[in-house]
Order: sequence, then structure tokens, then C-alpha cells
Amino acid sequence: MLHTPRSHRGMVTSPHHLASQAGLDVLRDGGTALEAVVATAATLSVVYPHMTGIGGDAFWLVLWPDGRAETIDACGAAAGRADPAFYRAAGHDTIPWRGPLAANSVAGTISGWDRALAASHAIQPGLSLHRLLRDAIYYAEQGVPVTEGGAALTRAKAAELEAVPGFRDLFLPGGRPPAPGDMLHNQALAQTFRRLAADGLESFYRGPLARDIAEDLRRLGSPLDAADLAAHHATVRPPLHVDITGARLFNMAPPTQGVASLLILAIFDRLRADRPDGFDHIHGLVEATKQAFLYRDAHVGDPAFMTTDAQAILDDAAGLDGMAAAIDPAAASPWPRPSQAGDTTWMGAVDADGVAVSMIQSIYFEYGSGLVLPRSGIVWQNRGSSFRLAEDGWNALRPGRKPFHTLNPAGARFADGRTMVYGTMGGEGQPQTQAALFTRYARYGMTLQQAVTAPRWLLGRTWGEDSTSLKYEDRFAPDVIAGLARAGHALEPMPAFTSTMGHAGALVLHPSGLIEGASDPRSDGMVAAW
Repeated sequence: MLHTPRSHRGMVTSPHHLASQAGLDVLRDGGTALEAVVATAATLSVVYPHMTGIGGDAFWLVLWPDGRAETIDACGAAAGRADPAFYRAAGHDTIPWRGPLAANSVAGTISGWDRALAASHAIQPGLSLHRLLRDAIYYAEQGVPVTEGGAALTRAKAAELEAVPGFRDLFLPGGRPPAPGDMLHNQALAQTFRRLAADGLESFYRGPLARDIAEDLRRLGSPLDAADLAAHHATVRPPLHVDITGARLFNMAPPTQGVASLLILAIFDRLRADRPDGFDHIHGLVEATKQAFLYRDAHVGDPAFMTTDAQAILDDAAGLDGMAAAIDPAAASPWPRPSQAGDTTWMGAVDADGVAVSMIQSIYFEYGSGLVLPRSGIVWQNRGSSFRLAEDGWNALRPGRKPFHTLNPAGARFADGRTMVYGTMGGEGQPQTQAALFTRYARYGMTLQQAVTAPRWLLGRTWGEDSTSLKYEDRFAPDVIAGLARAGHALEPMPAFTSTMGHAGALVLHPSGLIEGASDPRSDGMVAAW
């Protein structure tokens, strides 16, 4: 994939082609970019269940044509009963990664859809929920072919998930992982979407559907209850921002790592690197990543518990200069830091009125906690398993506390009038992939699709293991890799187009009304446009 799709009336990109088309059809029917993203996200919940679902969290960045920028924080908090004593009484020194005890935080995704649609309806009356959820209902009822990536991942995770309540019945039909092309159905989830369409999205948290969800969670052994769901609300907040040469960049505030994504690009803007994908480019971004992650790992979590202001570090030009000056242009700094896991879907949409949306939603690990609620067909996230069973400090478990999130939707406004939204799945790799994509396009003038397709790197974790090596796809020039090795980077080659490097996407709206888009050949996605 090297050629960049272009159109004028609207565009959607996501990591699954059926979801992109669902969003585009909403634009064709007169919907806004926000409505298109809801339809895309709902469809992804059905066709890409290993990566996302309505049992997880979501974050939105909306760049309005009048210059406003807003975010929606749809992150759920820890259950009221979830505290260190609860887990220690159950015989655990750490929170389990899978199963009912991993399902300990509210799923915020649906509340984010609700706030996004409220913002959309402030512009125009909009389409009905029945229309927006139409494709998701169809695919859940009639079935969807399993992708090669989905089949491979289910095979790899079957042993650790088959005993989790509900997982085997839904995702291991006949007691075996599905093959590519096998049909996946989720009748209970289809009925849940029908109930949401009839009763409104708020019914996920308050009402008969919420009671069914809470009762299933209780019976299966989760600490969540109806009071936790009822207490949840998404919030609209201003984004973090930072200015670099020729653009203002936007991202999500804590509890996400959006500040790290912005720090990487602000630090790299201060470094010399003349050639895309040359030594200076990759080394500079990797070292900027280390500087950004040092701040992130020390400070970023639930903003109610933070002692520093994320925007303040972005506004501190002298501090950014100091981070850049700490980078040796010829040598790698030591990097023993642990990394973050996670799986996610990013999607974006731009409509004919110039509304640009960057949205990311996740159930954290592949298939989240693995817990499937029998009456609703919802796969519940395990985001709260990242909490530490500690009395205080970073990401320590407390009832009502929001967990640290790797999710971060990105955007930019250029001095020449262009608007860009972009993002990726990939946990620890999200800020790094964003940096590679953005700098290739914005600093070096690569086309949007080339910027996504080109080989990528990842400092830190791969799927299923903790690692501190610098992994790279094996399509880089040999002299660049040799230079990175001489600089002291602990290198680890990876196959070309590996999903380890994330599923990225991007859209750019030009002042003329031209829209450009890109999707990732590492995913099952596409750009859908008209």
C-alpha cells in the first residue's frame, strides 16, 4: 500500500474494512464525522472483538472547523469494592490479568459515544441510534468472517482464556479456535445493541440493561456492581497541546499517555535529523521516547492523584530544551524501564463540513479479561488489572480511581491550514508509531500512505513478553541498522509488516476541502471515501 486515497465529501479509516465502510455509509446518509465514528466503533466491536469492544474504554479528540479542539474522556473507574484488601482476601498479591477479578473497572466506551452524539446533535438533528448501530447488529446476528489475524491470535491465547467464563462458548466454537473465514456470531451482543438503540446509550449505565450487566458481572465474580455503573459519566475536557515548527499538536490529557506522545515530537523538533528513516531520525525519536517515558512513568495516571500538571511540562520551553540537550546524538542512553501492554483500535473520520475526529477504544489485552457476559455478549476489559496493589504511589489501586491508559488519540493543525488526525493501536508503541508517522509526513514530506506503510520500530514490549530491546521491521537500510548497533541500541529484528508495530491510520483535511487518508497494511483495514 503506497498510494494515498483522496476525496472531497468525507472519509473514514479503521483497522477493519467492514467497519470503515459502515462509517462511510453513515456519511453518505448525511451523518457527521462523530456519528460515522460511532458506527465504525460499534461495527469494530463485532468484527474485531480480539482488539476492541463496548466492554472497554475510549478517548476522543475532535477538531472542529471553527478552530475549537475538544476531547472526550470515556475512561471507567475502579469498582467501589476493588481495593488491595479485596484481592489479598482472595489470595492474590497482584491483580490477575484474566478472568472475573481482572474485570474490575467500569467500561466507559458507550458513555463516550453518548457524549460524542450529543456534540453532533448540537450541530444537526442527526441519524437515529438504530441507523448508527445497524451494521453492528447485522454482523453480530448474521455473522462475520474471522480474519487471519483474529484466528491466529485466538489460537495463541486459547489456552489461557478457554477457562474464563463465556470465552470458550463464544470464541472457541466446537471447542477449537476458528479458522480464517469461519463465521463468528454473537447473538447476545446483537440484542444488546438493539436494546441500546431502543432505550438510549445511557441505559448501559442506568436502567434494565445496566441491571443485567451488573448481575452478570456479580454472578461471574467481578467486584463491579450496579452502583459503579450508575456513578459513571464521560467528561469533555480541553486537549493537551504543544507547538512545534509549522504546527500545533493535540492529544489526550491524563490518565492517558498523550503527554508522552506530544513530548516525543516536541523534543525531536529540537534535534537535527535531515533524512527520513536515517540514523538521526530513528535514533533521535528513540532517545526522545526515553525522555518522554521517564516523565510519563514517574507522573502520569489518574489526574486526581497526580502531583504535576501535564500541560505545564509542554509549556516549559526550557524544560523541553533540557530534555533535547540530554540526548547524545551518537549514543543510546541506558534503557532498563518496564513497558506497558495493550491492544486497541484507532479510527478517524472527516466529514464534508470539516469536522475531524480521532478516536481510540480498547479492552486492553487481546480479548480483555476474557470474560463474556452471558446476557449481553459483552467482552469485559481488563484495564484495571494494571493497577498496583500498593498503599500509595503511581497507579495504586483505589476504589473510584481511573487506571493509567496507553490510549491516546492524536491530531494536529498546521500553519498552512491543514488539519490532521492520526493514531494507532499498540500499547507502549502508540507514541512511537505516532512519532514515526507524523514526522515522515510533516517534517520530511512523505505521502500519508507511505508514512504509514514504511517500516517501523518499537522500544519495549512485544506481544506476550516484557522486553527493553529496540525492535525493528527488517525493511530498513542495512547501514541504518548498523549505525544503530554502533550507537549501543539493543536491536532485535522483526518480520516485515508485523502487527507488533501497531495498526496505524491517518486523515488530513486540506484548506481546499481535499481529504487524504491512510490505513495500515499490517491490519485488516481500509480507507473508505466518497
